[in-house]
Amino acid sequence: MNGEPPQPGFRVLAPPPEEGMAALAEPPSFSILIPTYQAADTVGESIESALAQVHPAHEVIVVDDGSTDDLDTALRPFGDRIRVVKKENGGGASALNAGTEAASGEFVAILDADDAYDRRRIEALAELARTRPDLDLITTDARFLVGGREAGSFLAENPFAIDDQRQAIFESCFLGGWPAIRRERLRGIGGFDESLRTGYDWDCWIRLLLAGVKAGLVERPYYEYRLHPDSLTGSRLSSLWDRVRLLEQATRNPTVRDDERPALERAIRHHRSRAVMAEARAKADGDAPSAHPGRRAFSPGVEPKARAAALLAACAPALARRVLPADRPAEQRLAEDGS
Repeated sequence: MNGEPPQPGFRVLAPPPEEGMAALAEPPSFSILIPTYQAADTVGESIESALAQVHPAHEVIVVDDGSTDDLDTALRPFGDRIRVVKKENGGGASALNAGTEAASGEFVAILDADDAYDRRRIEALAELARTRPDLDLITTDARFLVGGREAGSFLAENPFAIDDQRQAIFESCFLGGWPAIRRERLRGIGGFDESLRTGYDWDCWIRLLLAGVKAGLVERPYYEYRLHPDSLTGSRLSSLWDRVRLLEQATRNPTVRDDERPALERAIRHHRSRAVMAEARAKADGDAPSAHPGRRAFSPGVEPKARAAALLAACAPALARRVLPADRPAEQRLAEDGS
C-alpha cells in the first residue's frame, strides 16, 4: 500500500507502524553480546554460531564474568575475530551492562554462552530493523533443544503481544531473554538492574516498554535455546520471588499510568501466589528446609489457593506432598518430555 514501508520476507509480529514511516536505506549495525561464566565447555559453539551469520555482526563481544574455568583456552582459537571483556564476577545483569558499554553497534543482541544463533538470525533482525525503524526491541522465535532434538518453540508456549504491550509485559515476559535492543535506548534507562540475580531481562523489557519502546518479533525460530532440566530446578524459588520483586519495583515507575495499575497489581498477585505455592511444595518435599510457607499464608496479595497450600505445608507436610501440584515451568516440562 502507498505510504507504507516495504515488508520483510517473513512474518513479523509487532504493533502497526506509524503513518508515513519510511524504511531505512541500510540496516543498522549489531553487536552480539555473549555473557559467559563457567562456560568454557559450551561457549565455543555459541561463538561459532555468532561468527557464521549470513549477515555479519558488527562485532562479537564475549564478557568473561569472573570465570575460574579454562575459558582462555576455549577463546584462543577465535583470535581477533572476537572482543573479550574481562570483569570480576557480578552476575548476568552486570555482564550484559559491561558488554553494552564496550559495544559500538546500534543494536546489542544477546546470546547465552550455552545457546546458538541460526545463521540467518542477524539477517532477519537487520531486515526487521531496516523496514521498521520505529522498533527498538526486536527478537525472533526460539527453538527449544534437548540433547540436540527439537522440543517445541518459545512462541508456541508464550504468545507474542501486539496490542498494548505495556500491560502485556506485566503478565509474562513474552519477549524471552534474547532480544536485540537499540543500544542508546538501553543506556537511556540505565541498563540492566544488577540487584536482580534473575529476571533482570524481564525487568529491563518492562522499563523499556514503559519508556515508550515498541517491540517486534520475526516469527521464525532463529535462536537455539538448549534446555538442561537439572539446571532449571536449583534456583526455582529465588527466581519466582525475583519476579515478584521486579513487578513490585514496576509499581514505583512514574511512567505507569493509573489505568495500567490494576493489570500490574493482578500480575503481582498471580506471581506472588505462584511463588508461595512453589515454596509450599518445596517445603513439603523437604527441598527447602529454610522456607517457612506458613509465614506467607496471610501476606497481603496472596490468592486463597496459595494461602491454603502454605498452611497445609506448614502443618501437614505429608498430606501436602500428596495433594500439592509440582511447579514445573514450561522449559522444564519441554526438556523432560523431549529427553
